[in-house]
Amino acid sequence: MNSRQPVSRRHCLKLSASALWAAALPLPSWSQLSPAPFEFLDLDWADPARQRLVPVRLYLPAAGPDTTPAPLVVFSHGIGGSRRGYSWLGQHFASQGMASLHLQHVGSDRSLWSGSVFSLVGRLQTAAADVEAIARVQDLRFALDTVLAGPWRSRLDAQRIVAAGHSYGANTTLLACGARVAQGGRTLDLADGRLRAAIVISAPPFYGQGETAAILQGVRVPSLHVTATEDVIRIPGYFSGIEDRLAVFEAIGSERKWLAVFEGGSHSMFTDRGGTGGVTLNPRVKNATRELATAFVQTVFHEPGALANPAASTLATWPLRHAEILARFAAPSLPFSPTPVKPA
Repeated sequence: MNSRQPVSRRHCLKLSASALWAAALPLPSWSQLSPAPFEFLDLDWADPARQRLVPVRLYLPAAGPDTTPAPLVVFSHGIGGSRRGYSWLGQHFASQGMASLHLQHVGSDRSLWSGSVFSLVGRLQTAAADVEAIARVQDLRFALDTVLAGPWRSRLDAQRIVAAGHSYGANTTLLACGARVAQGGRTLDLADGRLRAAIVISAPPFYGQGETAAILQGVRVPSLHVTATEDVIRIPGYFSGIEDRLAVFEAIGSERKWLAVFEGGSHSMFTDRGGTGGVTLNPRVKNATRELATAFVQTVFHEPGALANPAASTLATWPLRHAEILARFAAPSLPFSPTPVKPA
């Protein structure tokens, strides 16, 4: 949450495209990736208690005469993102029988890219400050309150809610699921008890907050961690590499945690950008991540029959199907090891 000086490492010379420009480039359409019908709504909410706008995009499975309440994923974007981002994941969730609520955090959203380039560093530092990190978790809580009280409540299962996020959004997810940080000499507990699981993509460390284990031991919900060997964040004043993603995974307090590390790639590969991390690897990673996230939700809620194609998307067989692009995989029954999982 606070800045850290860049670390010099030889592999930084091979650095892939930085997340700094992830939200600034045109986004491709992912509408063809979801085979089943779904719908989405852009909703412009405002939290009167904080006088803060909370725009959202809500993806919903297509309604039918036999529609049952759907699990809900609440997704938090990375720095400089928006509610329109990560559509490759939101559309897939909705096509598989899950709702997906994508937040836009106005203090760290795409508006950061507007204005003078000379003040960009200052805007990024403000967006990464403690006050915004906390406000993002409050955005999540407000959005949950609002969607569960709105006209869509009958289509959502309040007992099956998953928090998810990429990069800064992964930090938001962890805070909402029990990570504890200090502010003003006291420890903050921002956990929302309605969240039953977490999907953590490319999580940075909590800069300047002390030992990672102490911060994350309070995360007791099942969690899925997704990253890549070239998942590197480099923006002014910040550097974070794959070792930080692995440290976050190891420090999580729950024993029910999964880790997938793809070979190569980049940090912004998990945004809607279609070429970063490799034009061939990028869509393969997105496809594998969609499948893995769906299988994770099915496993956590023990109700695979409620989702489409459960037999094809199990956690047990997932690493075998994607071994060619995997560097590492860990599961509760497979102790974490630095040994890559590769075909014999």
